[in-house]
Amino acid sequence: MYDTKKYLGARIQEIRKLNGLKQSELAELLDIDPKHMSKIECGRCFPSFELLDKIATKLGRPVSSFLELEHLYDSAIELVKTQLNIFDNEFSMRFQRNPIHNIESRIKTPQSIVGKLQRKGMPVTPESARNNLTDIAGVRVICCYIDDIYAIADLLTDHSAFQLRKIKDYIKNPKPNGYRSFHMILDVPVYMSNGKEIAPVEIQIRTIAMDFWASLEHQLHYKSTGDPKIAASLTGELKE
Repeated sequence: MYDTKKYLGARIQEIRKLNGLKQSELAELLDIDPKHMSKIECGRCFPSFELLDKIATKLGRPVSSFLELEHLYDSAIELVKTQLNIFDNEFSMRFQRNPIHNIESRIKTPQSIVGKLQRKGMPVTPESARNNLTDIAGVRVICCYIDDIYAIADLLTDHSAFQLRKIKDYIKNPKPNGYRSFHMILDVPVYMSNGKEIAPVEIQIRTIAMDFWASLEHQLHYKSTGDPKIAASLTGELKE
């Protein structure tokens, strides 16, 4: 499960900034110690329900808006991971081997969501994020062999509950930097108490070797300290 305290704190911080308030100013409006406000935004403690209600009122947002995105996309991720584990266990029973080496997942941070919406020139709201971003929820599936990648992708595509939205095959068509992976976006139905919600989940499927290469290439870009020439040189050496 995800660290709800950190997600909530980051969400409060982003909305506070969008309202043009400093952390100390919000603490003053709430009549609380600025140090306590800092702990909340850093994800070190939960605000009480009464305080959360006050925060939402001062920031002009309902309490549910602080957690609704995380809950929806976390639920969608869990549904995808559960189905992947079902496939993997079935393969183990029928063929005495597991096609999936491991499964990783993540939800974009509020800071990342806000940044991407701003770069796209879109409204910075939960509704805008849901309508315009398809990579808030991400699942990475690491397989042993390339054939397993396509087998898992086909099973997910054929699943009656999931709706395929998009595919990018970087295995057959690698990126210029050598990156290889199979990407797909599925619309996943999540049944809440008030009805069905649809959440897109970006799924990346790759082999152990592809994942190692991608991680190493990513680290080399950090090593280049943002210089594109150095990054290109290091990537070229890696490809060789």
